[in-house]
Amino acid sequence: MSGVATPATGALRLAKYDVAGPRYTSYPTVPYWDQSPTEAQWLERVGAAFSSPAATQGASLYVHVPFCRALCTFCGCNTRVTRTHAIILPYVQAVLAEYAMYRDRLGIASPRIGELHLGGGTPTFLDEGELDALASGLLASSTVLDGATLSLEVDPRVTTEGQLRLLARHGFRRLSLGVQDFDPEVQQIVNRVQSIDQVRAVTANARALGYDSINFDLIYGLPRQTRASVEGTIEAVCALRPDRIAFYGYAHVPWIKPGQRRFTDADVPEGAAKRDLYECGRALLEAAGYREVGLDHFALPSDGLWRSADAGRLHRNFMGYTDRCTLPLIGLGASSIGDAGDAFAQNEKDLQQYHARIARGELPIQRGHLLDEEDRILRAHILSLMTRMRADWSGALYTPFLADIGTRLAEFAADGLVEMDPQGCRVTEAGRGFLRNICMAFDARLARRSPERELFSRTA
Repeated sequence: MSGVATPATGALRLAKYDVAGPRYTSYPTVPYWDQSPTEAQWLERVGAAFSSPAATQGASLYVHVPFCRALCTFCGCNTRVTRTHAIILPYVQAVLAEYAMYRDRLGIASPRIGELHLGGGTPTFLDEGELDALASGLLASSTVLDGATLSLEVDPRVTTEGQLRLLARHGFRRLSLGVQDFDPEVQQIVNRVQSIDQVRAVTANARALGYDSINFDLIYGLPRQTRASVEGTIEAVCALRPDRIAFYGYAHVPWIKPGQRRFTDADVPEGAAKRDLYECGRALLEAAGYREVGLDHFALPSDGLWRSADAGRLHRNFMGYTDRCTLPLIGLGASSIGDAGDAFAQNEKDLQQYHARIARGELPIQRGHLLDEEDRILRAHILSLMTRMRADWSGALYTPFLADIGTRLAEFAADGLVEMDPQGCRVTEAGRGFLRNICMAFDARLARRSPERELFSRTA
């Protein structure tokens, strides 16, 4: 029929929606933060979050440990490559001093904590004494709630049974291993060479020590990665049976991360080739009994992440997907990001600047954002899409930007990616792979001001 668009399917649909876009671990996304809070404003918002009726799950602490012994060239995190431990204890002391500043200025001697996560970088770059000083200092100054989640990220190449035993004594029960890919050629080009035996040993040690939720991080779309390498990696991973798997798309952003210039664009799978790697991996994971949760995550039905998603309690923040919503999120350490629900704050990224601010008795906030009413409403919709695959803009969850949301979603509906009703939408099974694109339809700041330079990775 003349004038009626043919719905895009298969390769045409992929080509249409393979654009640069945010991952939506926050809204507004970091490049659009334009109202940084003062220290007083940030503390006011954090204090309000602590006393909110919704704060029944306790707060979250995220501690960024930036140190790594070598640079993995795929990595987009804030890291400091070093072989020396001389800088570690001063950093641990600075993190504990930062936490003490929060407690003192909020007037909360022992904050109620529902989650504590050590991320990186490589937290297990710290030796047992350094880890003990960090964990002991944080936990001794906190009220850890029953059922709280204590977790950390590890590099299997530098993680020992002694480190895992120490942290288990402190109550850590969740572990995330950086695996990425087991193919030797891929490992060489991204400078992350590790064996299946190393991953197997850390996994076995953790389980023997009582860790009850183990995650493997995998990446598709890495340079020189092939369908065969994905198949081999997934087969090896499924044999080890982690409880959760994060299967991320590689974000090729060499204009932000110069380490990615070690390889060329020609080495990196794009478009249909990259999506084929994801679909291959997803099919193998689902055949092995894993269920897709949110964006890029899979879990066994026995794991808390899947149970939370099934019950509609799934949450997403700067740490990724979590079993429940815990607010506020206090970020400690260089580059950490905090979330008070209606405000964000990110610490100084530069290690020297971070130490200098702490030494002056200042919270080391470099930038952040105070959410306005529209931001809060659109954040709720994007979070709902990311965790529940639906949005409902009726009643209090309406803002004028949504007046033409039906028009902005019409093409997604025509292509079978969303199903519409008068005041809401639902992401279809086919739409899961285009979740970031669908969220972009709710992004008022992106709609009003397109980036003037490259900021985001490709969505497909």
